[in-house]
Amino acid sequence: MEIEITDIFERLRNGESVPFSDPQYSKIGQACYDTRKLLFQMNGTAEPNEVRSLLSQITGSGIDQTTTVFTPLHINYGKHTKIGKNVFINFDCVFLDLGGITIEDNVLIAPKVSLLSEGHPIMPGTRATLTTGHIHIKKNAWIGAGATIMQNVTIGENAIVAAGAVISKDVPDNVIVGGIPAKIIKEID
Repeated sequence: MEIEITDIFERLRNGESVPFSDPQYSKIGQACYDTRKLLFQMNGTAEPNEVRSLLSQITGSGIDQTTTVFTPLHINYGKHTKIGKNVFINFDCVFLDLGGITIEDNVLIAPKVSLLSEGHPIMPGTRATLTTGHIHIKKNAWIGAGATIMQNVTIGENAIVAAGAVISKDVPDNVIVGGIPAKIIKEID
């Protein structure tokens, strides 16, 4: 009996580590290349409806008319990114989404924010492996300029991530976090 190998994108979205030697690994490069073609078009226009239309093609899901994206925006794959309503994404953000990125309604994302759902193992002998973990940004969160959110992180409802913070652990609802690594600075009443 032959064992069926699940699609590499599904495996990554489910958090499976994939070595560079995986027989399906070349599919990632081709998919990212296809996304880059659409990104060049999207990042070359300032027309909001055209930006939303191209981003819908990149993500494979509709981008609501209430969502605003200031380009350039950089996404490596796109199909694992889901963006809610009334979201604002400012200039020069980076989304590495093979592990999945969910941005709920009313989220504000400042310039130069990095959402990195991908990484590599710590041990030198295993670094030629792609690891993933879903990033989830809940309703009404505000991500400050230059913040970096790592894989396997949830940002709670109404939370604020201070500019320049590095988030490697979940952020509860209704708090402000900042620093490297980020810590709770204040609760929001």
